[in-house]
Amino acid sequence: MIIKAIRMFDGGFMNQPFAFGGEEGKDQFDEQIIYRSSLQNFLIDTGSEVILVDTGFKADFAAPAKKLGAPLYMGEKVAGYMEAFAAAGYKPEQVTKILITHKHPDHSACITEFPNAKVYISPEDADAMKLVGDNIIRAEYGAVYKNFPNAQQVAHGIWFIEAKGHTKGNSIIIAENDGLYYMFHGDVTYCDAALKANKLSIVFEDKDAARETLDRVREFIKQNPTVYLSTHCPEGYENLEMKRVMKL
Repeated sequence: MIIKAIRMFDGGFMNQPFAFGGEEGKDQFDEQIIYRSSLQNFLIDTGSEVILVDTGFKADFAAPAKKLGAPLYMGEKVAGYMEAFAAAGYKPEQVTKILITHKHPDHSACITEFPNAKVYISPEDADAMKLVGDNIIRAEYGAVYKNFPNAQQVAHGIWFIEAKGHTKGNSIIIAENDGLYYMFHGDVTYCDAALKANKLSIVFEDKDAARETLDRVREFIKQNPTVYLSTHCPEGYENLEMKRVMKL
């Protein structure tokens, strides 16, 4: 199994109230404390399948400009999603599955670019995006995976897992390889510092569900050697490059 980061933006920042303030409130945190930000999605090459975890913005996306005091700045553009995908050495028709963690466009905007791909997504987010067609696979959670009660195996060693909160249909993906658990969590946290501090960001549709998901994610990481693959901070691709196991 080969896992690659599809990198789109880098060199950005987010402030602590944005990354930590979901439960206590933004005013309880210091806006002068900032964390690094980036944007990347991921690709899994199993040897027999090419599977994408999320697909980023379309090429014409106009990213917000850098602004002093902004709660989140993604950074400078590295490449458009399809450009970065091509640079990884693949062609769109090779992709067999797309696993969408949630409906937001930085995770889902390019699903139409892959003609042979089945798109796995939660029923709630499929409805929110009004997705229809034979290629849309609404997740059916018929299994328990570790401490997650609702999961579906979508390929050998790859699990699509219900993880509500950030959106009403939020999901995470876990891939098992060489004794490690690679967790593609979407936006359960926006930076690894928030995971370690046990803090929710300010972006969620169901705060109670988001708290339950973060608790389950942290418990999983305590019990299993996990490489935590974030979308919005550079630790996402750094952890992957170094196979760095998260420590809480």
